[in-house]
Amino acid sequence: MIGISSCLGGICCRYDGQAKEVDALRKLVDNGQAILVCPEVLGGMPIPRDPAEIQGGDGFDVWKNQSMVITDKGEDVTEQFKLGAIIAYQKLIEANISTIILKENSPSCGHDQVYDGNFSGSRKNGVGVATAYFLSKGLQVISENNWKTTLEQDFK
Repeated sequence: MIGISSCLGGICCRYDGQAKEVDALRKLVDNGQAILVCPEVLGGMPIPRDPAEIQGGDGFDVWKNQSMVITDKGEDVTEQFKLGAIIAYQKLIEANISTIILKENSPSCGHDQVYDGNFSGSRKNGVGVATAYFLSKGLQVISENNWKTTLEQDFK
């Protein structure tokens, strides 16, 4: 059993009220091989919501209180992002899950890249707030971009 970002499993929970469904991942959920979590929604963020980006670093820097998650309207939503990561982690642990596939570029779930904090559409290397938390707790975090190669033998 693995965890998957809810938006990748077909749930319309992204900031824009959309999903980014990956059919093969949805099938894992349908077959009882995965559960879905959305750290942003679990942290109390509405659907839809204002776009948010990490300013001044990445998810690890947010946990060190050196960066913040700010919406495009200037609202600090850092605490909601942190709370969502903690709640999502608890749900994963309760389900005995040690691996999660997350949505790349997200301020919560980005694995290799996140948006640069300027709302310009540019990305920078780094991880999201939930990804940083999950990694610090020992979870295996996989990007939607490389899940097939990483988990190929587990889900043929």
